[in-house]
Amino acid sequence: MIVRWGIEKLPALAGERPLVVASPRWRDVLDAADRWEEVPSHRIEVPGGVDTIVAIGGGSAIDTGKAASAASRLPLVSVPTTYSGAEWTSFFGVRDPDRRMRGGGAGANLHAVVYEPKLTLDLPIPETVGTSLNALAHCAEALYVRERTPESDREAVAGAELIGAWLPRVVEQPHELPAREQLLHGACHAGAALGGSMLALGHALAQALGGRYGAPHGALNALTLPPALRFNEPVAGEAIARFGAALGTNDPAARVEELARLGGFERLRDLGIPEDAAAEVAESVAARPGAKANPRDVTPADAEALIRSIW
Repeated sequence: MIVRWGIEKLPALAGERPLVVASPRWRDVLDAADRWEEVPSHRIEVPGGVDTIVAIGGGSAIDTGKAASAASRLPLVSVPTTYSGAEWTSFFGVRDPDRRMRGGGAGANLHAVVYEPKLTLDLPIPETVGTSLNALAHCAEALYVRERTPESDREAVAGAELIGAWLPRVVEQPHELPAREQLLHGACHAGAALGGSMLALGHALAQALGGRYGAPHGALNALTLPPALRFNEPVAGEAIARFGAALGTNDPAARVEELARLGGFERLRDLGIPEDAAAEVAESVAARPGAKANPRDVTPADAEALIRSIW
């Protein structure tokens, strides 16, 4: 996949007639006659004559663009404005405008990513922390998922080091461009780690809860990663220690909790998740691909206990 830095690189990658998938706030990023501004969307249609899909925004916009790319087989160019890493996988979730899960799939035709740190300068702190913790979860899980590779390990360590170092700085000085740029580089490494490996238990928990209740994916990952790390430590202690070393700590789960609090994320109840969620989604968690790829087997009872521990 082509990776470029600087928004001036986008027009050359966007094709002669792109369909721009982005909310109205990003209209000035790329001029195009064909636009889809309902984000997220479960009903996107690709007009005839379009030769490229350009998705600008966070994970919802990029997933909507991936759905359009998979349906049309047109190449997808992503311009991420958060740190979620959605631009690195061909898999996607389909949500309606109320953010309720309507399905998902795979097969997006990934062509290029254009990173522009200036587009992240106005990202609010909760979204900054949430999507950064989503990226950090990609790093952690890439180090112990069954499909990991030496290359994905290197990307994961590089991403964790940058995110751990620069996220607190960005929270303190959210409009400091060099700090935002370093954090975005961390997210890029995290995305590459994800693209070369797979998701595991932390994401399975977050996906099941988000799909059922519509809570933000990043915020959920901020809360689900620490219990997943603790659950996996008996069988993946070496990999989790390596993740901790990248964060500069001997207790990576506790450090992730500290970083999550920078965004105000402490308990699932604060996100509107009901107390009976643990029982409602436990079966769904255990059946998800992330749970199946986890280094330690996950039962519905395990999933229920983990969710209750952070409710």
